[in-house]
Amino acid sequence: MWLVDRDEFPNVWLGLWWAVQTVTTVGYGDVTPTSPGGRAIAAVIMVSGIGFLTVVTATISAIFIESARRRLQGESEERVHERLDGIAERLERIERALERTSGPP
Repeated sequence: MWLVDRDEFPNVWLGLWWAVQTVTTVGYGDVTPTSPGGRAIAAVIMVSGIGFLTVVTATISAIFIESARRRLQGESEERVHERLDGIAERLERIERALERTSGPP
C-alpha cells in the first residue's frame, strides 16, 4: 500500500498495520486507501483475507467432524462386536442342547 498510496500510507509500517486490520476483519477505519491503485490492492487483500479465514474455519470444522465420526464409528463397531459375541454364545448353547437331546450318533 505504501508504494501505491503514499498520501494515506506515508510509511511501510502504516501499510502493514492496515493490512493486518483488513485481513483480521477488524478494520478500524483510521487508515483507508484513497487512490484507485490502493483500493484495488485493498480489495485483493480483503478477498484474500476472507478466503483465508474461510479455509481455516472449514479445516477446523472438518477436524471436529472427523473426530466425531471416528468416535461414533468406534462405538458402533463395539456394539456390533458385542452383539456378535452374544449371538455366538447363544449358538453354542443351542448346539450343546441339541447334542444332549439327540444323543451320540
